[in-house]
Amino acid sequence: MNKPLFISLEGVDGAGKTTHIHFIEDYFRTKGLPFYMTREPGGTDLGEKLRLLLLHEEMDALTETMLMFAARCEHIQTIIKPKLDQGITVVSDRFTDATYAYQAGGKGVDARSIDVLKSLVQKDLDPDLTFLFDVPVEISIERLKDTRTMDKFEREEPIFHQSIRNAYLDLAQSFPQRFHVLNGTHAIEAIQDEIKLILDRRLG
Repeated sequence: MNKPLFISLEGVDGAGKTTHIHFIEDYFRTKGLPFYMTREPGGTDLGEKLRLLLLHEEMDALTETMLMFAARCEHIQTIIKPKLDQGITVVSDRFTDATYAYQAGGKGVDARSIDVLKSLVQKDLDPDLTFLFDVPVEISIERLKDTRTMDKFEREEPIFHQSIRNAYLDLAQSFPQRFHVLNGTHAIEAIQDEIKLILDRRLG
């Protein structure tokens, strides 16, 4: 039996994550492998309540970061770790890399503060595999105009989104063994072929 994977999906808003989340869900279902789909912020009853605050209420950036880790702690303890312990692969729409990108990269929170919270909340838990969907900021902003009502992050100025993208690419460079950067401007089918190839290799 394959060891369960902890997979995270990251990217700037408008990078196309949602489309590919459904593809990954179908991939595991077709393979007959146990999996669980979740998201951050959110994933638990408490996390979903905090999600509303985090996405729609204005607050200090450090307060935002600490709320994010409160939601993450609940998420790890009640969903992620139990599922992995049961041999179930967990696929999360965003995880801690998003905090480094949005709160540190975008809002200027000291990354060392995030390091401390991460160590406290996650211990040695990190994703086994991270898909980073990357698109130029001008494309992501154009895509966001065509979608639902935007949250407070999506409404930020282009320089904010560029800072997030830069932070994500820096993370991918720092952790090349975990990150797979996917060009979100490519055709959907081409991106999904690449995802399938990566998952096939990891699952043997």
